Amino acid sequence: MARFPYDEFAKGYLTELLSSIGNIDSSRKLATEIKEIDIYYTLNSQGVVDEQRKEVLGLLGRFATSSGIFEPFRNAATPDEIRSYANKLFDIFADINRKAKNEKRKVIQTELPRLWVLSPTASKALLKGFSATLDEGWMQGVYFCGENWKTVIVVIHKLPRTPETLWLRVLGRGKVWEQAVAEVQALGADNPLRSVAMNLLGNLKATLKVKQDRNKEDEKYLMQLSPIYERDLAEATERGLQQGVQQGQCIVVENLLTARFGSLDPELMAIVQPIVDLPASEYSNLLLQLANLSREELLARFNSGN
Repeated sequence: MARFPYDEFAKGYLTELLSSIGNIDSSRKLATEIKEIDIYYTLNSQGVVDEQRKEVLGLLGRFATSSGIFEPFRNAATPDEIRSYANKLFDIFADINRKAKNEKRKVIQTELPRLWVLSPTASKALLKGFSATLDEGWMQGVYFCGENWKTVIVVIHKLPRTPETLWLRVLGRGKVWEQAVAEVQALGADNPLRSVAMNLLGNLKATLKVKQDRNKEDEKYLMQLSPIYERDLAEATERGLQQGVQQGQCIVVENLLTARFGSLDPELMAIVQPIVDLPASEYSNLLLQLANLSREELLARFNSGN
């Protein structure tokens, strides 16, 4: 699986999008032993999906017409990783069956969630090893492992480049990711998911900026995200949404401080607003210098009134 910061982005991104049409149980713990599932999706209390919201999510909305586990991978998923998450899926099946037995009823197959493995790429050998094949009625890139397995491998880089696949392609890598981000940026301001995606991409940019061991891919992503995020802030300011911009800046600063120091205690929280209130040039310079500042240096600057 991906590691911080990309896995945190993917988890937050899918949680925000899927919660628009259903419920998310984040880091659900299984009763059988101490295991966690990052994104466990279920339908709302009425057990129905809003068709209009489903349409906005495209292919991801189609996935969300029934309960499921969503596992995004930064790198190509390996057989061991897929088996590990399938094991969690089977533990959930056991929990559902135990509950049904206690209630003296039979389990309906539609109650059982699917495992959606979201992998940027996948080899032919991996797909063959899991007997994963294209299913009639589904597009290229969506491979089903057999109905009783309740597992689907979604190969993001094989998805057609259409509006329907956009929200999944944002979880891709390289050129697929770059194209998807450009498409999100080009969406109209009235799109209900554009601001959600851009805020989360802005948070990813902020986190990458203070990452100590950035690689070439991190640097490339930073270069693409920086002008997009700055342009969005400028546009928001021009529309007179200064309050919203400041709230967004506070979130960015909080994320930066958390990434730099591990957590936000009351002392660090107290300097978030003063940082946001700095003149634009000082604010930008401070964010750039943050990776090299110690906690003591940062607190001393604001506690001394400078």
